[in-house]
Amino acid sequence: MDRLRAMEIFVQIVESGSLTAAAEALEVSAPSVVRTLAALERSVGVRLLNRTTRRSSLSDEGREYYERCRRVLSDVAAADAALSARKSEPTGRLRLTAPVMFGRMHLAPIVTDFVAKYPGVEVELLLLDRIVDLVEEGIDAAIRISNLPESSLVAVRVGETRRVLCASPAYLKRAGTPQVPADLANHKCILFSGLASNTEWLSGGKRSARVTVRPVLRTNQFDVALDAVLRGLGYGQFLSYQVEGLIAGQKLKRILAGSEPPPLPIQIVYPHARLLSPNVRTFVDIAVARLRARRPAAA
Repeated sequence: MDRLRAMEIFVQIVESGSLTAAAEALEVSAPSVVRTLAALERSVGVRLLNRTTRRSSLSDEGREYYERCRRVLSDVAAADAALSARKSEPTGRLRLTAPVMFGRMHLAPIVTDFVAKYPGVEVELLLLDRIVDLVEEGIDAAIRISNLPESSLVAVRVGETRRVLCASPAYLKRAGTPQVPADLANHKCILFSGLASNTEWLSGGKRSARVTVRPVLRTNQFDVALDAVLRGLGYGQFLSYQVEGLIAGQKLKRILAGSEPPPLPIQIVYPHARLLSPNVRTFVDIAVARLRARRPAAA
């Protein structure tokens, strides 16, 4: 007996209301439907349908078995469709979003290569320093740099980053280097509101504490904040991937590294679906591999 075929016939009998209607829907003979049902009942060892000359009804065991059969057949159909989708070349629209700087530095090159490889795809890349509701705003996939709350989103980790404090060598020479987080209150701060929206910053290390900072400049633009820090107007807080090149080139110095909060995961997220479109599946597979190879990790 073909077990999956038997399950399919059993489900069709239940949903059609009779063996005869099931045979017509499946375009097979009524005797073959009867034989298959009998063989299935012998195999599972219980009566699935209570039959009379006029009607049939599910037994208690049959009702439970029917629900399980539906799930099994649904999973098989989804598996087949997923393989078919992987064979399909991406076409049509794909909407993506990411934080501004991460999108510029890491995601944009992947997107341009993706468009070049699949000319039938139309990609819209939104770089925003805010959390976007993927379902409400029709976004197919996003980069999130945060610990995600419980949700229906699927999240694939591709790296990590952390908040770092840094200042120019000129500023530290003039104002001195903070030794403990409390020293920050006596220094000038450049506040990038895309990362820190208030003046209380959380420090980590062995003893977590909130430190009140004194901004001499607040801005929602990363470039403006970074330029002010480079010019020696004060220290600033950024994500490690944003300034790692400048720190390596000694244009900025990292301060209070032992008091940094724990690293944040970098993740690709997309709405949960039993079957992803070829566009989303192909892009996510490529982006995960490329981003992990780049190793955007906490310094």
